[in-house]
Amino acid sequence: MKKIVSIAAFIFFAQALWAQAPEISRDAYGTKIIKGFMSRQDLANDTAFTWFAKNMEGYTPEQNAVTAFKANKDSVNIIAFGGTWCGDTKNLLPKFYSLMDASGFPQDRITLLGVDRSKKTIQHLTEAFGITNVPTFIIMKNGREIGRVVEYGKYGMFDKELGEILTKNK
Repeated sequence: MKKIVSIAAFIFFAQALWAQAPEISRDAYGTKIIKGFMSRQDLANDTAFTWFAKNMEGYTPEQNAVTAFKANKDSVNIIAFGGTWCGDTKNLLPKFYSLMDASGFPQDRITLLGVDRSKKTIQHLTEAFGITNVPTFIIMKNGREIGRVVEYGKYGMFDKELGEILTKNK
């Protein structure tokens, strides 16, 4: 338990304290890979990531999830792990941000970490959080994990499942 609280505190303060630049590389296919802390703006403003804006189009977040995030926007934080090379991340991460926009969820409560094709990132955070697949969305409350959705979730509706985590952990 102390380990999780320490890791969570590290993540949320690391950006401000060190402002550590992510590692940027290209794989054998020419795909741009961001490893480390990144932001929505990094994805939205980079021409290498045209998939970001494209995959936000036409998506309507599940209404119960929007309501749940609105009700909890000041009490939870989200840690999201994704790969700029990963098809599931390319599909779901823009939709995740659409959900956040629809609910008015504060951007400063979201920590986004890029992973390489080996699913590794800086400071061994993927190992510390047990990340095996991406994207993974982790909801934190009071320094502890209250739930996570890996890829599309248990029944293929990641947004609904995220909302249910918040609803059952009031």
